[in-house]
Parts: sequence; structure tokens; C-alpha cells
Amino acid sequence: MMRAESLVAVIAFMLVPGPAKAACSETTFDDIPFTVCSVDPGQKDLRLFRLDPDGAILGSFERLEAMLADRDLRPTFAMNAGMYHLDRDPVGLYIENGQQQQREIASDGPGNFGLLPNGVFCIAEHSARVIETLAYQANRADCSFATQSGPMLVIDGALHPRFLPDGTSRKIRNGVGVDDAGKVWFAISDAPVNFHEFARLFRDRLNTPNALFLDGDVSRLYAPDLGRNDGGWPMGPIVATVAPLDR
Repeated sequence: MMRAESLVAVIAFMLVPGPAKAACSETTFDDIPFTVCSVDPGQKDLRLFRLDPDGAILGSFERLEAMLADRDLRPTFAMNAGMYHLDRDPVGLYIENGQQQQREIASDGPGNFGLLPNGVFCIAEHSARVIETLAYQANRADCSFATQSGPMLVIDGALHPRFLPDGTSRKIRNGVGVDDAGKVWFAISDAPVNFHEFARLFRDRLNTPNALFLDGDVSRLYAPDLGRNDGGWPMGPIVATVAPLDR
């Protein structure tokens, strides 16, 4: 028979949270398939990655895995995290481990990034936010990690004003939003969607008052719990949750 102190120890062990990771699941919204992943940033395991220790661009989930393994860590979720130039440098603001590598761009311009308003995904020590770029410039948040992309999908509960319900541009898209409880929601469409459909997923299903488009040409997801490790063209910035490496 188990001694009382042993039983207490077992119960205490069961109550200790395990390594924080994203909870990913497949869902449908308006008959469109999506995969969504939620992260509690209070677990302090949500980070951005771009370069390896030698300064070479990671560009893939496999290289991220290898780099983290050298630190006795592993990714539990990962996704491409913003737009980049041909050399895979970030288009706009990029901060990693508190070091700004690229400045923000607030002016309009070509492509989705320049379809204002765009925004910044900011990861702080115990929280994360999606912030419209001009609001970020007016009151700079203390971001340990940050990536800028565009357009915003949802701005203070409203869809981006340029999105049309019958928009004809349909692609595999991914993005990020933060709900009122501070939970971060990542989503990737598993079929081509237009911006209006994608933004409504964040506003109406995930209940994120602010959400940011990440990409629609290079959208990738690493979700080992779902057996998913998307390949394809090399990526720029990568967002990931990490946990101790299983030995």
C-alpha cells in the first residue's frame, strides 16, 4: 500500500505544469479547414528565431531543431513569422533576444506588407500583443522579441477596411492574434482562403480583437503532436515554443 507521504508526492508531481507547448488542433470555420495553435505566453517559452550561432539564416524547421538540440531544447510548435526580402532579411521591425535587427516601416507601399494598417507581434517577458504599427511607434512596447508584418487582419475588433467578402485572391495563409485573456492564437489555413475569410476566423472564432497576417506565399507549420512538419521554400523569421529536450 502506498505511504501517505508518497501519495502526496505523486499528487504534487501531477500538479506541476509540464513543459509549456502550443496546443494545436484542426478545425473548420465556414466550411474551410484550418489548423489553430494556442500558446500561453506566461510560460515564457515563446520566441523568435532567424539566425544560427554562426550568423547563418536558419530557414527551416529542421535547422531550428538541430540548433535547439545543441542547447538541450526542442521546438514543440513553430511557424513562419513574417515577411522577408530575397536574402531572407526581415522586411520590417525585427527584434530577437532584445536586440533590434531591423527597424519598423510605417509608410504604405506595395504588396500585403504595405497595405496599411500593418502591425507588430510583440513578445514580452510574460505576455504578447499584436500592435498596429503607428500605435507601436507612439508608445514603444518593451518587446524581447518582435516581428512586423501586414496587413493587420483585425484592428480593435474590426476587420481591415480593405478586405472584401468576395475577394478573389485565395492562398494558404497564416497569422497570429491575441485574445482578451492574453492567450496567443496562431492559425494556418489548410485550403486557400481570402483575407476576409481569414480575418473572420480570428475575430469570430478565436475572439482576438487584434490579429496580424504573417504570410500567404510561404506558410508553414511545425506541430509534432499532429505529425505535421511542413516543408517548402526557405523561410525568414520563425516563431516557436521550446521545451527541454527529451533524453
